[in-house]
Amino acid sequence: MLRATFALLLVLAPAALADDLEQQVKSLVGVFAAVEANAADPISSEQAFFQGAIPGMLRRLDPHSVFFEPAQFEQLRQLETSTSKGFGSVVSVLPGRVIVLQTLPGTPSAKSGLGPGDEILAVNGIRLDRLDSEQLIGLLGQSRQRPARLDVRRPGNARVLQFTLTPEEMQSPSVERAFLLKPGIGYLRVASFDEKTGAEVAAAIEKLGGRNLQGLVLDLRNNPGGVLGAALHTAALFLKPGLKLLTVRGRAVSEKDEKVPSDAQPYEFPMAVLINGKSASASEIVAGALQDHDRAQIVGEASFGKGLVQSVFPLSQSAGLALTTALYYTPSGRSIQKPFDAAQFELGAAAAHINAQSDFRTDAGRIVHGGGGIQPDAVVPPAQMSRFRAVLDGSAAFTSFATEYTQAHKITESFEVTGSVLDEFQVYLSGRNIRPALSEWSSERDFIQNRLKTEIFNQSLGVAKGDEVEAERDPQIQRGLEIVTRVRPAE
Repeated sequence: MLRATFALLLVLAPAALADDLEQQVKSLVGVFAAVEANAADPISSEQAFFQGAIPGMLRRLDPHSVFFEPAQFEQLRQLETSTSKGFGSVVSVLPGRVIVLQTLPGTPSAKSGLGPGDEILAVNGIRLDRLDSEQLIGLLGQSRQRPARLDVRRPGNARVLQFTLTPEEMQSPSVERAFLLKPGIGYLRVASFDEKTGAEVAAAIEKLGGRNLQGLVLDLRNNPGGVLGAALHTAALFLKPGLKLLTVRGRAVSEKDEKVPSDAQPYEFPMAVLINGKSASASEIVAGALQDHDRAQIVGEASFGKGLVQSVFPLSQSAGLALTTALYYTPSGRSIQKPFDAAQFELGAAAAHINAQSDFRTDAGRIVHGGGGIQPDAVVPPAQMSRFRAVLDGSAAFTSFATEYTQAHKITESFEVTGSVLDEFQVYLSGRNIRPALSEWSSERDFIQNRLKTEIFNQSLGVAKGDEVEAERDPQIQRGLEIVTRVRPAE
């Protein structure tokens, strides 16, 4: 066992350092021998090395380098080869309540007979009204892995219905939404970066108008990243051939620049890119490249700051190691990785040194922030939640009213929330002991109209149509629209 452990510790050592490292390992083994012989409680080599020495060594590097014991490494391998399964339904998750907004054609949800407005009361006998939102999301995630029995209440039906759904493999496109914010101005929401993302982005742009578009708002908010190649492909859709997209740099990794292919034919319309604190990795690569080359204005909030290369090394004894081996840098030289605590992590000191420079400039000479992550050119916070809005959301008033309203009315794309609809909603709220002051109702009137229309469209015309309505009250989308509208396309 000890010999295998020596091999595990030596496996990554360069030849020139092997002799010195061997002496260090001998010292470590000497400590272990003393502990094994004299400690008050018996200790195994697995405890000493797998749970002690090796994790302790990695903690000095950075918070992302991780040692996997054999069982953990096997779980990692299974996750890498697993497929995504689901039921094909879009739901609204509220404290203690889950309401179906849409079932996708041909999916288990649609085949079972679930429909918009159905409220899921229990999953596999577990009542949902006793769970908070986080617990609900966890339960729904677990239920997608095996057949699930649902107890459902349908509007206008007093009897609780039961459905059994068997999950199927789902192919979720990374481009979640594509529509026009106004004539000539497109909007794309990219949820992740997968192998086909670049092609999906290009196809979505062509459907919206291609090179005839007058502007594009690219939404990378809440996008955690994904495949590096997909990020490079996506950024190259908008940049001139030969421009640098990214630099990969590490102590034991040859420095490499990624550039736009020489045969690229980029789109040239004005652009705005939306980011927030959950935009990470590949999202930051795209945003950073477009910002450094002055190709797009970045709107929203500072991104997460994760720009590192993780390499997975199989080790002896069926263990494994995920090690940070390099960092990503934007074309201007900024490290995307937010510096680690330099007092604890050597890699943090290196990143801090790079980002401490103040002369990061775009192609046009603008100074851009180098503290890790991507800082927006236009800082725009999300919409604020007032006390009245919180009450309406927490009570599921919008979703519940929309369910009743769509049962009684035929909804078309020309539908608008008129004064009479607002009056109905006010009576509905009063019946549930929600009676806002006149000043509250007046100040939130526009928000209420938009939310009602969004929820009614969600359940009658589909969530994609609801998102188009919601975009009208999203301050970050609207700021992006304002930016691309006022920028003249390059001649």
